[in-house]
Amino acid sequence: MPDFSLEAASGAARVAGIDEAGRGPLAGPVVAAAVVLNPAQLSAPELIGLNDSKKMTGRARDRLFGYLTAHAEVGVGIADVETIDRINILQATLAAMTDAVAKLAAPPDLALIDGNKIPPAVTCRAEAVVKGDGRSLSIAAASVIAKVTRDRLMLDLAKRYPGYGWERNAGYGTAEHLAALQRLGATPAHRKSFGPVRNILSPD
Repeated sequence: MPDFSLEAASGAARVAGIDEAGRGPLAGPVVAAAVVLNPAQLSAPELIGLNDSKKMTGRARDRLFGYLTAHAEVGVGIADVETIDRINILQATLAAMTDAVAKLAAPPDLALIDGNKIPPAVTCRAEAVVKGDGRSLSIAAASVIAKVTRDRLMLDLAKRYPGYGWERNAGYGTAEHLAALQRLGATPAHRKSFGPVRNILSPD
């Protein structure tokens, strides 16, 4: 389970955890979140079970999302499909992370970033933490905010573009989604630079 040891060992007063959701899907935006936890609230019963969002149930994520948005400092950055197709998914993810940090109430003293890349435009001290969402509570909190935010955006897109199962697959390339792509074609919410979508649009 993640803990607060990386944050405590850093000596930084305000540490932001940063994570993203949605790098791999064929449709929808990529969402990044930056979260600064209040160390005085780490023993709050509402934080019990905070973990890598992929290891949590939807109900637990929703509960923690509500608590974090009310009691932590949160910034969210979103890169839309046009941005993803224009600058590629990695650069769009880094841009969303930069935007998430910029939307915090004040710049953090340290950003702990899940993965092995540091967004070049982040101006504060920053460290990349591989598998950070399973090691740092701040990054785990960011993973919850990013995933719940993106899942809710995909629910809205599923209503606009029914038939692809985005309310279940969040835009990932499941068998249901791929079959719908073949049957219905691509929507404006699809990432045209991704192979399965590109192949539908330009089969030759």
